[in-house]
Amino acid sequence: MSPASTAPLASPHPGLGKAHARRLREIYRSAGWPCQDPLEIELLAAGMLDRVRAPSGHESLRVTDTGVRLLASALAANRAAFSAHEALVERVALEMTRAGRIAWRGLSLRAQVPQVSATQPLRWCVAKPDVFSIRNTSVQAYVDPVVHEVKVRRADVLSDLRNSAKRAAYVDLGECWYVLACDGKGRCIADPQEVPPECGVMVLEQGRLVVARNAPRRTRDGLPFGVWMALAKAAPVQPAGDEAQTLLGSAGAGEPMGSDAPTCPARAP
Repeated sequence: MSPASTAPLASPHPGLGKAHARRLREIYRSAGWPCQDPLEIELLAAGMLDRVRAPSGHESLRVTDTGVRLLASALAANRAAFSAHEALVERVALEMTRAGRIAWRGLSLRAQVPQVSATQPLRWCVAKPDVFSIRNTSVQAYVDPVVHEVKVRRADVLSDLRNSAKRAAYVDLGECWYVLACDGKGRCIADPQEVPPECGVMVLEQGRLVVARNAPRRTRDGLPFGVWMALAKAAPVQPAGDEAQTLLGSAGAGEPMGSDAPTCPARAP
């Protein structure tokens, strides 16, 4: 079982993890038919579930008030983590635009996963990078695609690093970077050396994105047609401070916009 599944929740029952909360949520949303597995035993022993016997003799499960409180605690933790993740994704995307790149969030891109042997057929998957960006250029060979994968929890980092196929798909799409946040004590959630060498690493230090290790450079001829089609269908991130077109021609319109934007911590396009 992965650390992401067994990580303890901030609850009066620290022995219960995310897998328990997930099972509890499934029972809450269903008819409550028992599975009779170790997770269910632990939830019953912790008072999160009650066994209910019907007149027919069939037994079902009901989430107790204590179980509902655990679900509410897990929901609040998930919302906080999601907000932190989305805030850092937005930060990285804006930094890419300030560096003169065109950035997208939440794309679904078809990528190739290398096989162990050349005799095996090609494998394809749908990769969903947090941030995907290219240089603002009209020369296809210079687009310099970059993938940023944002992590705000250590369990998510460890789970991701075990998924070599996902990482290979990111590397197939472009230069791959991991962006690591800090925990509640201000410490980076992972050592940059834990990230495989085919990926670059950026860390959030005192509110600033700092390059811990550059990603290896690879020669690319451009982007596959399928990726271009996905980019054409999606809306890129708008640069910070981008004004409406109606302001063109007004006083001061000839002044450069965003000239005070900080330099992107990643390699300049």
